[in-house]
Amino acid sequence: MQLKQLLKSLQPYTPYIGEDVDILSIENDNRKVKQGSLFICIKGFTVDGHNFAQNAYEAGAVAVIAEKSLNLPIPVIVVKDTKKASSILADAFYSHPTQKLQLIGITGTNGKTTTSHLVEAILKEAKQKTGIIGTMYTKINDEIQETKNTTPEPVALQKIFHQMIESGVETAVMEVSSHALVEGRVFGCDYDVAVFTNLSQDHLDYHGTMEDYKRAKGLLFTRLGNTFSAEKPKYAILNNDDTCSKEYSEQTTALVLTYGIDNDADVSAENISITASGTSFLLHTPIGDYPVCIKMVGKFSVYNALASIATGIVCGIPIELIITAIEKVEGVSGRFETVDAGQDFSVIVDYSHTPDSLENALKTVKQFAEENIYVVVGCGGDRDKTKRPLMAKIACENATHAIFTSDNPRSEDPIQILNDMEAGVIGESYKVIEDRKKAIFYAVNKAKAKDVLLIAGKGHETYQQIGADVFDFDDRLIAKEAIEERKNGTVL
Repeated sequence: MQLKQLLKSLQPYTPYIGEDVDILSIENDNRKVKQGSLFICIKGFTVDGHNFAQNAYEAGAVAVIAEKSLNLPIPVIVVKDTKKASSILADAFYSHPTQKLQLIGITGTNGKTTTSHLVEAILKEAKQKTGIIGTMYTKINDEIQETKNTTPEPVALQKIFHQMIESGVETAVMEVSSHALVEGRVFGCDYDVAVFTNLSQDHLDYHGTMEDYKRAKGLLFTRLGNTFSAEKPKYAILNNDDTCSKEYSEQTTALVLTYGIDNDADVSAENISITASGTSFLLHTPIGDYPVCIKMVGKFSVYNALASIATGIVCGIPIELIITAIEKVEGVSGRFETVDAGQDFSVIVDYSHTPDSLENALKTVKQFAEENIYVVVGCGGDRDKTKRPLMAKIACENATHAIFTSDNPRSEDPIQILNDMEAGVIGESYKVIEDRKKAIFYAVNKAKAKDVLLIAGKGHETYQQIGADVFDFDDRLIAKEAIEERKNGTVL
């Protein structure tokens, strides 16, 4: 695309009246710049892209978008906000890809990943070609790509959508983080369905207050637009058991479909029965009542199922196909995932890294645990510190034996993180083992027949970050290793 044509989407801007140039790619990372790139200077929290404009030029950039004049021998177009400009330019460069897709966005503190995978399963059951963007990975049809953030930066995001279009994807499902909404990463995304799972304490290191966190999530629903269309209607799927939903319902112009368990809702569940192998319930919908039996465990799994069912309904998929799809799903990686190495006690790995998700996981374990409950739990470094004592308190209150350990300490001192946790459980009984592997081995070797061990916090992650170093670390593999060594009479 020619530079002048691309810049038409940015008016008003500092005009460029020189010779036109052909733009072959858009980049906001100078390390990815190649011959023919348009480089966009982004001011980040720790790095300012303006400082790398010279590097981008030397790597082959033919034009630069910046917030100030730069001394370069290529066109430099000055704009007020390069972050917003990057969204607008990427959307235009890739020919507005989300206008050609059915786009489903899912936001909330917990349940985004599981709900997105359930929705994907429903769409596939209906023979649709799908794409998924989220915490675990990006997937285009069945091709998986690694992902850095839950919601990628605007340039990378629009490029992914473009790849989806080229691969014949009809519907894309994406997790939408509160950070992405505040930072404008999803500017230009034409959502057709927006789903809200729940809101509980998380990311206060970034948002500051729960009110600001709530407001951030609500941005997804305000961005469903302000018009009505019979050809491409917009829908908001809201959890009626969460008090935030009333506010989100008032903020959106879209048609609203609610789901819930405790309060009246359009899509609801009753007669819920939870066992160690699955959960059954009676589903109520505007189009009839149906028995459902899913292979996932817990009340929180019912909420995820209801959110996905409601999404399937507004997407026009027959209810029979929706139920068939969710009943087939074995589970999602690292989400209440069972580790079975032939032991006579249960081991479950779960991505419960917030107070609410940890409490939900432990309460679910309580419903089928026959004997003791062990929990191995830590808190991430460089993240919300106020949730550390809360998570420790929840662990002690809901487990027979709580073991506090490291999660991803990142740049923080692991001992200080553990001290913060201990501040919430003065006088309680617990054990502290800083080394996560040793903590897991300890719990495995203490567990007896019919006990349940919950390893919480990292879920699907296959690494541990300590300082600047990133190590291979998978809770599931460590647990299996511990079980095998226990069988062989070896203890770490």
